[in-house]
Amino acid sequence: MSEAGKPSLLAGFKEFIMRGNVIDLAVAVVIGAAFSSVVNSVVNGIINPLVGAFGTKDLAGYSSCLKGPCVVNDKGDLTSGIHILWGSALSATLTFLITAAVVYFLMVLPMARYLARRAARQKPAEVVAPVAEEVEEITLLRDIRDALVAPRSGGAG
Repeated sequence: MSEAGKPSLLAGFKEFIMRGNVIDLAVAVVIGAAFSSVVNSVVNGIINPLVGAFGTKDLAGYSSCLKGPCVVNDKGDLTSGIHILWGSALSATLTFLITAAVVYFLMVLPMARYLARRAARQKPAEVVAPVAEEVEEITLLRDIRDALVAPRSGGAG
């Protein structure tokens, strides 16, 4: 604590870093970055060629021309028309959905089940203690009430 009663900058930073959600977010970013290359290779190496086997080309190669004929020069540059690369967008969408499904089914769902089981095991022990404390507190409050009312009733009678 500083002289003004405010936590120091370093103490505030330490408190921020030690929050559970910051640590969880950092782990998620690292795992997501490492996992994205795996998902990209699955989409580009398996899904895109499978779509190409049923269609005429690789998934990323599908496109449409929005305005006028799309003319491409020898270098592969678009010289006229508006080229819409919807195959690339579909490939990116599939990559996202696969990543989300894997994260959900392999990380989120098992963790939620684990936390639910842990909470169910701890619940009976936690329910008994507060009930006993509440009964004791109610008894104490009744005693205080009776002690405050007794002098009034004794003096009036």
